[in-house]
This record gives sequence, structure tokens and C-alpha cells, in this order.
Amino acid sequence: MASRPSHLDPRLLRVFVAVAEELHFTRAAARLHLAQQALSRDVRRLERELGAELFVRTTRQVTLTADGDRLLPLARAALAAQDALLAAFDEPRPLLVDLNSPGLVTGRRVLHRARELAPDCELMARYESGLTGAAAELVAGRLDASFGRFAGLGPALRDRLDGQPVRFEPMAIVLPDDHRLAGADAVPLAELAGETVYAGAGNPRTPEWTDLAHHLFEGRGIAVAPPLPLAVGDEEFQRIMAKTQTPVLAVEDFPAMPRTVVRPLIDPVPWSLVSLVWRKGLVHRGLTALRRAAAELAEAEGWLRRPVEGWIPAIDLEIIGPHK
Repeated sequence: MASRPSHLDPRLLRVFVAVAEELHFTRAAARLHLAQQALSRDVRRLERELGAELFVRTTRQVTLTADGDRLLPLARAALAAQDALLAAFDEPRPLLVDLNSPGLVTGRRVLHRARELAPDCELMARYESGLTGAAAELVAGRLDASFGRFAGLGPALRDRLDGQPVRFEPMAIVLPDDHRLAGADAVPLAELAGETVYAGAGNPRTPEWTDLAHHLFEGRGIAVAPPLPLAVGDEEFQRIMAKTQTPVLAVEDFPAMPRTVVRPLIDPVPWSLVSLVWRKGLVHRGLTALRRAAAELAEAEGWLRRPVEGWIPAIDLEIIGPHK
């Protein structure tokens, strides 16, 4: 008795079904756009692999054997399942894109442009509030792309991700509207000496931003505010800020909040390098559109024109090299 095969090529099953339905080798070969010799060879191979004769062939007719009759409904079911599987992936699933926060501009603009470039592809926004938090979801396959400070991720995590620089964003400070510096058009970094500034310390989703603050404040007499319980949602964040009256490190496009002002930082202007980040090996038409949109906007608006003056952490400039 022949041993049971561990694998059957679906192509052989398609040949078998065609012959079984036509009961004629020449017509079956024409239906499959195969040479009759190739079709006959595939039938013999299937019979060898199954250890069963499937057809009785005479000069006048072709008929199914009992084993052929038994195989036909099974082969049809197997091919239908394969066709359903392929059809399910013919149209790509939605691309899940993390924008960190609804109010941040860079990621939102890239996403909107990508939707214009690929209108038949679904790109859905998510809000993970921080690249580190998003990176864990990217690696796990629950998220496809995000935006943030790639250099702030640990080396082991960066090794599992890929990305491209999108924009040098000027940084800013969010101040209570009655803060001593709120009336200034811009805030020199030296004016923050002696201040304690919130930069997400203790938030497990945003350590890359806290790390950036430590680099920026080092040697300037500015303290990073100690960890606070994580405020979830804009309303709760605004309530905690109003209660503590603590300035917040942000970017210039940070959305306005009641009873606060956003002021650019100067002398020097600090820059945050934002990258588009995705899981290594990801292939998706939506990602292609997202990358193209990021490159277009960066070129049109000078987002990646390296500032002649200002402050950028050395590690961020080192990380930018390998990005494609």
C-alpha cells in the first residue's frame, strides 16, 4: 500500500478536476491552456502520489474509477478553499497608521496625502500616544506604521523596525496663560533655567520624548518633571496641567488648550526629528503611498532641510543615515 502523501500540488488537482469534468484529455488540456502531453504527465504524477488509478482510458472514452469518483468532490472543495484564501488577500487589508495624538500635524498631513495617492486603499488612523508604545504594537503586527523619534527607541527595537525621516520639527513650550513667560513671542532656553518642565517622565509610551528632554535640558538648569499618573484624554491632561501649573515640552504645532499658550523655543532653536516608522519586511500598497506622501511633503515644504543653526541631538543625526 502506498504511503499517504504529505503534500499535494493544487495544480495537479486542477488538472484532475478539468479531466474529470471534460472526460476528455484534449478538451481538458485546451481548457487549461496546457499541452496534452504535459496534462497527461500531471495526471500520472497525481496517481503516483496518491497511489491510486483515477481514470480508465480507452481509445474511445475516459471514465472515472471509484477512486476518481471519491477524489472529485474533495478536490473541488480543496480548490474552492484555495480560491477563497487568495481572494481574501487580493485586496489588501486596511493599513493601521498611528498618529500619536489627534492634534499633531505632521503625521495627519502625511496620512491625508497618502489617501489622495491611493484612494482605493484603506488607511485607518490610530492614536497610541508615543512611538515607544506604538513600536511594541508594530512588532506584534497589531499596528502597521507610526510617527515619532526613531533615535529614542532602544537598539533591539530599532533592529526590528524600519523607517524614513519625515521632518525636523521646531520644539516649543506650553505655558499656563498666567506664567511669567507667557507674554513673550518666543522663549529663550536660558529663561527656563530653574523651571521644572513636564516631558512625559514615567509614561511607558513616550520614553523617547523624555530622553529628548534630558538631552536638551542637560547643563541648562532645567529639570524634567517627575513622573505623574498618566492622564488619559485631552480633558484630563488639561485638568492636571491647570492644577500643577507645570510647563510642558512640545512642538510648535502642538494643539492649543484652554488657559495655555504655545511659545517657540529659541537661542538655540531645538529640533525634533520625526520619522515614519514601520515593521521590517512589511509590504502593503498603503505603506508605499504613505512613504511617497512623506517624501513629497518633505520635498515641497523643506521639512528635511537640515537647520543651519539650532540644536539637534547627535544620536538623532547618526540615526538618520541608515534610513531610506
